[in-house]
Amino acid sequence: MTTSTVVLSMARRFNASDKAVYEAWTNPQLMKKWLFTTEDTNQVTKNSLRAGGSWEIADRREGTDYRAVGEYLELKPPHKLMFSFKMPQFNDLEDRITVWISMVQDRCEMAFVQEITVPHEEGWTEEDIKKAGDDYSSQSQEGWSGMFEKLRQLVETPE
Repeated sequence: MTTSTVVLSMARRFNASDKAVYEAWTNPQLMKKWLFTTEDTNQVTKNSLRAGGSWEIADRREGTDYRAVGEYLELKPPHKLMFSFKMPQFNDLEDRITVWISMVQDRCEMAFVQEITVPHEEGWTEEDIKKAGDDYSSQSQEGWSGMFEKLRQLVETPE
């Protein structure tokens, strides 16, 4: 299968510590509250938090389970994590996500980069490839924006 890569970059600031944001990305009890799922629809959230370790989240929507899986490629608590991401029910293509977390004065700044693998259909023109990349990037940005709002609520609201 022919593919191309489009890069999505996003940034957010939180009134929280770098440790709190990093933990929200890596602790299954927190991940299930915002990352690809919600507590109400979550079926599975598990990980093996080490370089080479795997992670998995399953979310049930309208009777269908959607799985997000991957492998941790790099972990530098509380400042960086890099992992692969795929949804096997759709295809075997894998994206790479890198998250940098740092304190800027008394706020946490998170930089997010997703290298999105875009599948091509036979006979596509350069224009088709660009449109598909734009569509994948736009859809991913919309999804992440919603998740990052849930992340903000999670890390900025004391339990």
